[in-house]
Amino acid sequence: MVVVVVVIVVVVVVVVVVVVVVVVVVVVVVIVVVKKLIVVVVLVGGRGREVAVAVVVVIVVIVVVVVVVVVVVVVVVVVVVVVGVVGVL
Repeated sequence: MVVVVVVIVVVVVVVVVVVVVVVVVVVVVVIVVVKKLIVVVVLVGGRGREVAVAVVVVIVVIVVVVVVVVVVVVVVVVVVVVVGVVGVL
């Protein structure tokens, strides 16, 4: 019984850590890409500027959606596991 609880807790912790690392990496990559795109936008101008701004907005929206979905999934998994552990106990 105790072993099951320990294993479940370890799995939850590992999942949470992995998710946090992935989210941080994604955010950093997006920040770098957006900075590069902003430089391109400043250099280009005109029609290209509108396109570049649209691309930046789309990328940011996608990243936000992905991060939110990942966080929700992690929260749901943690809640389910905790409820399961409590149920076992």
